[in-house]
Amino acid sequence: MNINEGLIAELQHEAASTKKMLERVPVDKNDWKPHEKSMKLGRLASHVAELPGWIAMTMTTDELDLSKMDYKPTIANSTEELVGILDSNVDKAVTALKNATMEDFHKPWTLRNGGHVIMTMPRIGVIRSMAYSHHYHHRGQLSVYLRLLDIPVPGMYGPSADDVRPVAADTVLG
Repeated sequence: MNINEGLIAELQHEAASTKKMLERVPVDKNDWKPHEKSMKLGRLASHVAELPGWIAMTMTTDELDLSKMDYKPTIANSTEELVGILDSNVDKAVTALKNATMEDFHKPWTLRNGGHVIMTMPRIGVIRSMAYSHHYHHRGQLSVYLRLLDIPVPGMYGPSADDVRPVAADTVLG
């Protein structure tokens, strides 16, 4: 298996788990947040759906200059819109990864804010940290938001506490 195939397999596996999470987001509570310093639910859920887009952006550019970007944060107003954002970004990421060569993964990519370089690393490192790990981090936050709102949390790597059925005291296991 080459690096492209491994990254695509992980992306598709994790996207399926992310989709289960996003399908449970109550978009009628988009303005809710657990703490004054926290992101609002709608922004966090939309950010989780957007993050796979970093993969295509990283593979098709040499840098991102925050001082020049005209980014407008998305806030999905329906479950369908939220899942659509995820699906679209995953599709773009898969295409970019399929088309990438080994040399592409090793080319440096830079994040800057005008003249200040925040980081430069090989694209593969950017994908692993700024796309995949960043995505998992915020998806974990989203699971906590759901728990605090008393919405059943889907299992990501096996069943969650909401997926497990209680076993009767007289049930024999084994």
